[in-house]
Order: sequence, then structure tokens, then C-alpha cells
Amino acid sequence: MNLMDELRAARPAHLGDRPVDPRTRDAELARAMARPRPARRRRVTVRPAWGLGLAGAAAAVTAVVVVVSGNGTVPTPRGPDGSRPVAVSPSTVPGTRVRLSARDVLLAAAKKADRRSEGDGAYWHTASVTRSVYSAARGGYRVMDLQRSEMWTPAAAGGERWGRDQTLGARPATEEDRQAWERAGSPGEIDVVVPGKAGGPLRLKTSAGKARTSHGPLVDGDKVFWLGRNVTMKDLRGLPSDPGGLKRWLLRSYDGHDTESSSVPMGSDTWLFRVSVGLITDMPVTPRVRGAAFRMLAGLDTVKVIENVVDGEGRQGTAVAVEERVKGSGVLEHRLILDMATGQALGIQSVVVEPGGRRADFEPGTVVGSTTVLEAGWTDAKPS
Repeated sequence: MNLMDELRAARPAHLGDRPVDPRTRDAELARAMARPRPARRRRVTVRPAWGLGLAGAAAAVTAVVVVVSGNGTVPTPRGPDGSRPVAVSPSTVPGTRVRLSARDVLLAAAKKADRRSEGDGAYWHTASVTRSVYSAARGGYRVMDLQRSEMWTPAAAGGERWGRDQTLGARPATEEDRQAWERAGSPGEIDVVVPGKAGGPLRLKTSAGKARTSHGPLVDGDKVFWLGRNVTMKDLRGLPSDPGGLKRWLLRSYDGHDTESSSVPMGSDTWLFRVSVGLITDMPVTPRVRGAAFRMLAGLDTVKVIENVVDGEGRQGTAVAVEERVKGSGVLEHRLILDMATGQALGIQSVVVEPGGRRADFEPGTVVGSTTVLEAGWTDAKPS
């Protein structure tokens, strides 16, 4: 699959097929797999994927987010003095492996999900921040690139999807990296190495860019997200609310291979995790369907638990995770982080297990990326 094929697979549907400048094209490709998958234009050779599929993508970040609270706003935990915790760099190693049962963790989250209210509105709205860690092409340091994204998906068929994206700028990933960046002259533009990307490095700016708002018709007039295949809002609202029925529904789209490419085999457990985490975290399904997804994952033998994990916003939780060998990145551990007090998903991280490819110099345990949703819920307001 060449660069343009990868870009077409990753490009959000609301942006249409208009040509873009080379820097924007490379940046979108580098971040695309770190985000939830809207519905895709029909393609012949490659099945599109939700953000956990990192093959051929730069970010190596799994996407994300937060199970919706009643008012659609994700609560931010406060410290004992009422202050907001300091955000933690995703290139530091958070997490303690313990002998908790993944089944118990997921079933507890399912009970919380069942009891949540969901609200209603004309649009399903999400806002998220994605953090992606790269090695600088020169200077021996790493940088973290931050991107903010919002999406408004219409509840009714025939409507338009709106999107708003903003580059928040790149910065040294750790204090040690900051010192190396300063020794390199504190450049405002940094060339970075992108795992799985053909050609030269990607250039990132340390300054924030302007927010860009765009809109366009839904794929085929009614397709809103990718869930093993393109699905409509009606499909999402009518998903089975029992774990067995949901599993059977999802596996109808499973062909024994990676969601990115038919040439990469993938077991059904890993495939189900990758697909259903998007459903859990930021798709407009009912609370009972979200609970069913937790219960379905509880039945997978390959899911494990990691305690004391900190997400990109500094919130602490318990993670359930699977491992995947990723082209150009070695073996990564994909973590879904849960707040066990509320049953909410705080976010997702990708963590190096076995370095490889263009990440051969990344130590095991390095968090190479994360995405955290700041808001997810129904609204009647579209962007102004």
C-alpha cells in the first residue's frame, strides 16, 4: 500500500476528496490512526480501520476516549486541594502490572455503563487531544506532537458531518529531551522519523496553528462510523445489547486479517478488541450496548490488566490491554484505561513491548502515544 492509499484510508470522510498541500497530507497520515474511524469512502484493496490499527501509521497511538457522562462532559479529577493534576508526558512509563482479573475489571465497568444516561440531540459531538511521540531526525531527542480535534456527526441521515482540527504544536517529550533540543538550538521546526512511512521525515512546528473547520456529506448519505464495516446511525442505535449477540454481529465483518491490510493475519480476539474499543469509548451507542461491549471483552482470554496507569491528562486508572505486532514499530501494547470508580474509559495508550523498526531505539515501557477525549455526547449546536 503506497502513501496515497494510506492517506485515503485514513482521511476523515467529512473532509471529502479535495487535494491538500504536502505538509498537511503527511501530517494527516501521521496522525490518522490515532483517531476514531468515521465511515470511509469505498475502497478496493484495503479495509479501513479504527485508530488501534497502527500499521503504516506514524502516530502508533490508539484512539481513545471517554464513555459519556449524563451531560456529555468528561469530569476531570481534582487533587486534595481542588487543583487540576498536572498532565503527564505519554513518553514516561506509567503502570504497574498486577494479578487482577480482566474479567472482574470489565464486568465492574459494564455495571457502571448500564446505569448511565445518554441524553439526545441533533449531533453527536466529540472533542479530543492526541499526543504522538517521535524521534527527531537529528539531535538525539524525542518530541511530542499535540493535536486537538472535534467532530459533529448528524443524528439524521442526509445531514452533514462537521469537523474542526488544530495543531497545538510539538514539544520535547521529557525534560532530558528538552535539554537536548536546546543544545540543538531550540528549533521551531523539527524533522521527525515516522514509523512505517515511506520517504523522508515529517516536519513538525513547535507553535500552535489555527483551527480549521470543515464540513461535508456523510458517506453514501448515511454512513457515520466504521465498526468492522461502514455503519449508519440506525445500525449503531440498534446494536445487540447482549454480549453474545454483539460479538456475533461484529464478527460478521471479520475475515481473519488486520483491519488495515488483508496481507497481515490477525486473531479474532485482537480484532474484536481493536474494533469494540471505539464502540465503548466514543460512538453514539446506548448505555446497554456499551455495557455489552465491556462484557464481550471480559470473555476474551488475551486481555490483561495493568494497574496505576496515568492518561495524557494526568488522570489515574486501571487499564485492560492486548498486544499486537505492528509493522515498523515492533510489538505494542494497546491499553484502554478505565476509572474504576465511575466505569468511564479515560483514554487509550500505545506502549512499546518489543522495540523494532524505526522504533528500535524506544525502550520497552515507553508510551509512544495517547488520545484523550475532552467531551463526548449529544448536542443540538453545530460549530459556528
